[in-house]
Amino acid sequence: MKLNLGCGNNKIDDWINVDKEEACNPDKVVDLEVFPWPWPDNGIDDIKLIHVLEHLGQTTDKYLEIIKELYRICRPGAHIHIRVPHPHNDHFLDDPTHVRPITIEGMRLFDQEKNNEWKLSGVPSTPLGIYLGVNMKVVSWEYLIDPFFQKKVDAGEVSLSDVRAQVLTDNNIVREIIIEMEVCK
Repeated sequence: MKLNLGCGNNKIDDWINVDKEEACNPDKVVDLEVFPWPWPDNGIDDIKLIHVLEHLGQTTDKYLEIIKELYRICRPGAHIHIRVPHPHNDHFLDDPTHVRPITIEGMRLFDQEKNNEWKLSGVPSTPLGIYLGVNMKVVSWEYLIDPFFQKKVDAGEVSLSDVRAQVLTDNNIVREIIIEMEVCK
């Protein structure tokens, strides 16, 4: 079973399209901030959260419950595909319904192997995977560069490595982050 959570008007054939807004005409109406979710343990193969996760979990408790539900309903080896606006881009900042920045390092907090590595090396990161009893690894990620800077790269005006370095100091360089996670059980 594959879930397209928070589908809005972007439905995917052969996926169960889920949204809390009936006006979107999803396959299933579900408020993802009400628990438990209506799917059984270990029953989901793939989940898409395309421009959704940044809208959920304004409080820490609510956000962590969402993470626990994602873990609960996914089978071992399931993949969770996340696409969000970069928190240092005006597209994230301008939308008042964006309540939570999502980052690659923030998602790595749910990886128990990383939690243990950090603990042994003294890295002061919160081992949320261990605390919550979840284990999800970031298996790939990608930054989608803002079109303004992508044109400069394509024209040879700046190198991609220069743009990547600029991401550390400036806003509006990266437009979106794409993260793929694997559920480890």
